[in-house]
Amino acid sequence: MRQQVSRLTVLFVILIGALVAARIFLVPETFGELGHFRAAAIGDIADLQVKYAGRAACAECHTDVEETRLAGRHASVSCEACHGPAADHAEDPMARQPEKPVGRALCTLCHGYDPSRPTGFPQIDPAIHNPLQPCTACHQPHAPEPPVTPEGCSGCHGQIARTKAVSHHALLPCTTCHTVEEEHKLNPSASRPTKPAARSFCGRCHAPDATPPPDIIQQVPRVDLATHGGHYVCWQCHYPHFPELR
Repeated sequence: MRQQVSRLTVLFVILIGALVAARIFLVPETFGELGHFRAAAIGDIADLQVKYAGRAACAECHTDVEETRLAGRHASVSCEACHGPAADHAEDPMARQPEKPVGRALCTLCHGYDPSRPTGFPQIDPAIHNPLQPCTACHQPHAPEPPVTPEGCSGCHGQIARTKAVSHHALLPCTTCHTVEEEHKLNPSASRPTKPAARSFCGRCHAPDATPPPDIIQQVPRVDLATHGGHYVCWQCHYPHFPELR
């Protein structure tokens, strides 16, 4: 027991010594002068070369582009997010021209399908969506509304579409459960699709006496809504786009 205590004591002494040495030799001299911060960093940051001009500087000369951008879906996207740092261009427009993105790589950084993005964000599969064509062939980059309104829902709801495609609801059109006005395709935030609000909606297909579409009637599970699930609504136990049993 005494030997173990001695070893632990030596270990603590080594650790404390290492912390003291780190504090002396590794922590910057100005650390702590302005709180938990290296005070000299302020000067280092001030000495950095300014690379970005900011959106206001771009709008001073490119008023027509700014008006188009503010009226489109890229209103919240900074000019330099696509064109790169432009401080030197703002200082001397002839010295350097901002980058003009070509190809598809830049657009797909935001609009290539990624399941981590929120549902409703426009996404495409670059392998099948107009392959080899530059995005600007169909979309005006400062107001990139699609030239043709997508007929399907998967253009914006890619993750839901992929989930539903491998579920028992794969054959059901989205409009079976959602009422979607045409305005939603043009201005999604102005018109929201409806969502089922009661157990009776699911009962239209799954109640014992329901009459679902005849081509899939043999595949539809039946439940007694009076006893099944108690007072819970169906989607508290079953995810509607992948409603397999849990």
